[in-house]
Amino acid sequence: MVITCSTRAAAGVYPDRSGPIIVDALRGWGFEVGDAVLVADGPGVEAALRAAIASDAVLVVTTGGTGLTPTDGTPEATQRVVDRLVPGISEAIRAAGVDAGVSSAMLSRGISGVAGKALVVNLPGSMGGVSNGLAVLEPVVAHALQQIQGGDH
Repeated sequence: MVITCSTRAAAGVYPDRSGPIIVDALRGWGFEVGDAVLVADGPGVEAALRAAIASDAVLVVTTGGTGLTPTDGTPEATQRVVDRLVPGISEAIRAAGVDAGVSSAMLSRGISGVAGKALVVNLPGSMGGVSNGLAVLEPVVAHALQQIQGGDH
């Protein structure tokens, strides 16, 4: 499941650009995924995450709400939902952005973790942040999901 966390996109100020990119990528990787769920920053993010976990999604990727503005609360909502953190994923996503010459990538507060039997990953809302995040996830996501389901290393 893909969740776009953006007050302005949810209000129709502009279209959701990052959610559909993630959806297309996940479909290309062989996942069955519906269209991105669009929620405003705030309590709706945690509710959408909990609904995704309850729906038996094995992978939940959010986009947006990871910055430093007062309304960016996706990491806090995610923290309340996950059981265990997987910090290496988010660290690698930030490092990929910095390596690509975007020094502000280090300001993303996104986290990653396991909630039940699902991997939850916060990506930034920027197109570059999404691209970097997907490039980091693609080679490891299948292995991570196998481990979450009880598979061997």
